[in-house]
Amino acid sequence: MLHINFYTKENCSLCVDAEGLLSIFRHDYPYEIEMRDIYSNDQWLEKYQLLIPIIEVNGKQLNCEEINYDSVEELLKQEFEKEAGK
Repeated sequence: MLHINFYTKENCSLCVDAEGLLSIFRHDYPYEIEMRDIYSNDQWLEKYQLLIPIIEVNGKQLNCEEINYDSVEELLKQEFEKEAGK
């Protein structure tokens, strides 16, 4: 099962959209998701403030400008296949 770090903050409509997009793929690429509020960690806030939401799987990240249906599916597919091949 994949582990996703999802960098977010409260009242973020892009974050809600990205989380909804992730849910579309949950059946095909099972995952657990760790919600990381950037305001709970100074390093996350400094690094991701203008880039959230961030979807991170196995160190690979998609930021707000890169998140779309195709990019999310491709990331999950690649990482799921890597995990299955272990």
